[in-house]
Amino acid sequence: MNKFLKRISILIFLLIVVVFFSNYIIKYSAKGKIYNDANKIPKNETALVLGTGKFLKNGYINLYYKYRIEATIKLYKAGKIKNVLISGDNSRKTYDEPSMMKDDLIKAGIPANRIYLDYAGFRTLDSVVRSKAIFGQNRITIISQKFHNERAVFIANNKNIEAIAFNAKDVSSRYGLKTRVREYFARVKAILDIIIGEEPKFYGKKIVIS
Repeated sequence: MNKFLKRISILIFLLIVVVFFSNYIIKYSAKGKIYNDANKIPKNETALVLGTGKFLKNGYINLYYKYRIEATIKLYKAGKIKNVLISGDNSRKTYDEPSMMKDDLIKAGIPANRIYLDYAGFRTLDSVVRSKAIFGQNRITIISQKFHNERAVFIANNKNIEAIAFNAKDVSSRYGLKTRVREYFARVKAILDIIIGEEPKFYGKKIVIS
C-alpha cells in the first residue's frame, strides 16, 4: 500500500509539473504578441475569430461569444483589419458557430463580402492551421479571450504563421471557472500536438480571401 501511494504521489507531482511547465511555455511564446488596446495593435489584412456557441444550455447568451463579436467589431471599425475569417464548429446541422457569428457581425455593419467562414474549426489547432492551408493567410490577427489567444499564438508560431492577437473582454472567474481549469490541460495537449505533428481533422478545397 505504501509503494502504491508513493507511486500515485509521484504521478500527481509529475502531472502538476507538466501542467505548469506547459502553461509557462505557452505564455512565454505569446509574450509581446497579445494586445488589449485596439489603437496599439498593428494592422493585418485578416482576423481569425475563434468560434464558440452563441447560447448556453440554460438559454442565456454565452459571454465568450458576445465579447468576441464586440472585439471583432472594434478592430474592424478601428481599421485594423479588412477581412474576418470565422472558424468554428459545424459538425451538426443544428449547430453552426460560424454562421451565427457572421449574422451578428453583418448586423453590426461589417459587409458580408468581407466575412469568410471556416466550418471545420473543430479545435483551435484546426482553426489556426486551416487559416493558412485553406485560406492562404500567412499573417493573421487572432480574436478570442486572452487565455485562448495565448494558446492559439503558440500554435501559429509553431506552424510558420505570423500571428498577433487581440483580447476580447474576459468573463468573471466564477462564470468561466470550468473553462479556465480545462485550459490548463488544453495547453498540455497543444504542446503534445506540436511535438507529434498533429494535423487538422479536415483540409479540403482552398478558398481565396481577396
